[in-house]
Amino acid sequence: MEFNKQPLSYQDQLEVWKKRGLIITDEARAIRYLTNVSYYRLSAYAIPLQSEKDKFYEGTTFNDILNLYIFDRELRLIVFNAVERIEIAIRSIIIQKLAMKYGSHWQDNREIFKPAKEILNKRTNRKFILDVFEDIQKIIRDAGREKNPETFIKHYKENYTKPVNPPSWMCLEILTLGQLSRLYDSLKHNADKNEIAQHFNLYHKSFGSWLHTLTYARNIACHHGRLWNREFGIPAVWPKNMKNNWLTNDFKSITSRPFYTLGIIKYFLNTVNPTHSFKENLVNLIKKYPDTPIQYMGIPSIDGKSDKLINWEEQDLWR
Repeated sequence: MEFNKQPLSYQDQLEVWKKRGLIITDEARAIRYLTNVSYYRLSAYAIPLQSEKDKFYEGTTFNDILNLYIFDRELRLIVFNAVERIEIAIRSIIIQKLAMKYGSHWQDNREIFKPAKEILNKRTNRKFILDVFEDIQKIIRDAGREKNPETFIKHYKENYTKPVNPPSWMCLEILTLGQLSRLYDSLKHNADKNEIAQHFNLYHKSFGSWLHTLTYARNIACHHGRLWNREFGIPAVWPKNMKNNWLTNDFKSITSRPFYTLGIIKYFLNTVNPTHSFKENLVNLIKKYPDTPIQYMGIPSIDGKSDKLINWEEQDLWR
């Protein structure tokens, strides 16, 4: 099928929405948002406001779309700030646990990482080598060769010749959350993974899965993607035998939805920063935009089919 849609002027974009039943009282204001945000981005927030495809519920206004967009933007800011705090803590814990066990330069010890392996890409039918250890080494080498390297990298290179790489507490500072997640997953020994995960009273499979989910959520927030009404490509693990406060089994069905990720963030923050205000920030955001259909974040209903949602604030995790 060939794509043959033609670009529309801002005024024509408004006319499309008006024909679908959207009420627009201030066209100049609406065009300003179409200019600076784009019709395509805003249209994602219009979908839940439609009774059927291309037909808005009666009485739906442009402000309803805009408020959903702003709600999502402020939700991303809350998530980004929280994940930043968790990321810094997880980096610190990984460094300390493995440095105490394997020494200052454990990141250069290939023996504690899974060996390289050949992978078949089923989509392209091509093979490639997966070697996370070498990928991390390249990142470290490249950081040391930059014209203006980080101050601590520069200091090490100017003062030490052996080992070639700086110690782990310097090297891991240059890794992104996604790279930390790959590094953790590539550790050869489950005992090493569990030493890190047990800081949060988690088993390594849950911790690794949740670290991947945090990376995904952070990337959405960082790149201004839609978070509020998202279906995550890889569902997060539902943990077993939890020692810390967690959710009831009613939430088992939403592991690929944003609200489950919010629960993961809350869980980590309870350890990383027990006096955090993550829940208060979330509650205040929902109160600020009371017409937001929060069920689209994945909050389950009390019976699995009605519009009445479970009181998530009364869950042990959130209380």
